[in-house]
Amino acid sequence: MTVPPHAAAPFGVDPQGRPYSDKSKIVAGILQLFLGTLGIGRFYVGSVGVGVAQLLTCGGLGFWALIDGIIFLVSNDRTDKEGRPLRG
Repeated sequence: MTVPPHAAAPFGVDPQGRPYSDKSKIVAGILQLFLGTLGIGRFYVGSVGVGVAQLLTCGGLGFWALIDGIIFLVSNDRTDKEGRPLRG
């Protein structure tokens, strides 16, 4: 028997009970790896300020974008603009 998800947490909750975001850390990481010099991964998760900074600096000449993309993929504590953890 499957329990329907709660309306406040349609994507489930993490082990601490926080509702998961509708955004995926895999998508954010891939976007950041391939389009990070434009800040696209950051815009995707709602971090507009950081996205603009990456856009203006070409992703820290690519280094910031690369490191940020890897961290998105391997970290479990990245959140969206509303503070919800990204789905993995």
